[in-house]
Amino acid sequence: MLEIRSFSKSFDGRPVFSDFSLSAERGSFTVLLGPSGCGKSTFFDLLMGVLPRDGGCLAIDGREIPDLRGAAAYMTQKDLLLPWKTLAENALLPVTVKRTPTEEDRRRTEDLFSLLGLSGREDFFPGQVSGGMAQRCALARTILFDAPVALLDEPLSALDAITRRTLRGLLLLLQSRFGRTILMVTHDVEEALLLADSILLLSPPPMRILEVLRPEGTKESREDSPSFSGMKRSILDLLREGSR
Repeated sequence: MLEIRSFSKSFDGRPVFSDFSLSAERGSFTVLLGPSGCGKSTFFDLLMGVLPRDGGCLAIDGREIPDLRGAAAYMTQKDLLLPWKTLAENALLPVTVKRTPTEEDRRRTEDLFSLLGLSGREDFFPGQVSGGMAQRCALARTILFDAPVALLDEPLSALDAITRRTLRGLLLLLQSRFGRTILMVTHDVEEALLLADSILLLSPPPMRILEVLRPEGTKESREDSPSFSGMKRSILDLLREGSR
């Protein structure tokens, strides 16, 4: 289990959030849904130790740790691929920084590329593929990091609607096939409903949890459910009410 207890952070005396807590069961997919600028990305920066927090503690399976460096892979809306390295080399970066990749590592990368629809493009450079393919490569890199937790910071927001639909299904592989505990931030209500086990509705700063929702039905059937549009409207109403 991932536990975040009483996180607080202020900039120039203005609180981004205070006494902010949440917990996520091992292998769960938790979505933090809130308006732009509410503090979601800052929260991830605190988790990764990019920024120091003012207070609070963090634990995995009951063991307190200073931050999630080494315990979490971080995937953002920008693929952050190195343009001078091939897609395969980019995907293998989590391995390369630790040791020389083995034949087993290369075989695993090839298998992932096949799973993610990138077969035959291992030797392409980022500038030679579409944005969707580059983001699939970033997903392969996230998987190869082999960390128990994955932080996803609006990883689909820069993509077109058709590509987003494809990538949504691939993101679920992190949970269903690779067993990662996932925290994802977004301001897209539909995306949250289609991916989450739990949705945390967030307020404008200082960020707080307005409500915790657990969408009904399987993720494969939710979009076709008669209640889908009603759930979407309810969430939008709750967010508007929280903004007031």
